[in-house]
Amino acid sequence: MARITNLNRFRKEKARAEKRARAEANAAKYGRSKAQKELEQARAEKSARLLDAHRRDGGADGEN
Repeated sequence: MARITNLNRFRKEKARAEKRARAEANAAKYGRSKAQKELEQARAEKSARLLDAHRRDGGADGEN
């Protein structure tokens, strides 16, 4: 006896594979990993803190 196949299942699997391939291509072309984004954010925050820590307060004459 022949085995019955569900064509909708194959169509959906093919669509998922194409979408996954397109997503991987876009990630390689444009994206950064979550770890890279978090590292960049942490470095920016640290740089801002260091800059603020070295800022001189204005004196009586208002000079910095």
